[in-house]
Amino acid sequence: MKPLSETYKELGIAFSFPIEITDDDDLETYYETRYGYWAKFERDANGDVTYYEDSDDVWWRREYDDNGNRTYYEDSDGIKEGTPRSETCEGKVVEVDGIKYELKAL
Repeated sequence: MKPLSETYKELGIAFSFPIEITDDDDLETYYETRYGYWAKFERDANGDVTYYEDSDDVWWRREYDDNGNRTYYEDSDGIKEGTPRSETCEGKVVEVDGIKYELKAL
């Protein structure tokens, strides 16, 4: 990813370091220093960081359940813990004897 400061320079936008961007809840979503280090954060509706990436090629992704407990983690070192929601049956509907059931992970 190209640092935001480069985009600002290309567009002629004045800025100073550090560059700090926050969301509507005042939670940081991007940070960049004058030395070229940058980090970006993606958050869920509860403010939990679900994705992190930085200029050192480090990244990780997390998923949380409705109670804020971490249910899945993977990172740039190849570590994976838990089961991503995309691989579970949670939320799917099955029908047994004409009755529909929505599956929920425990």
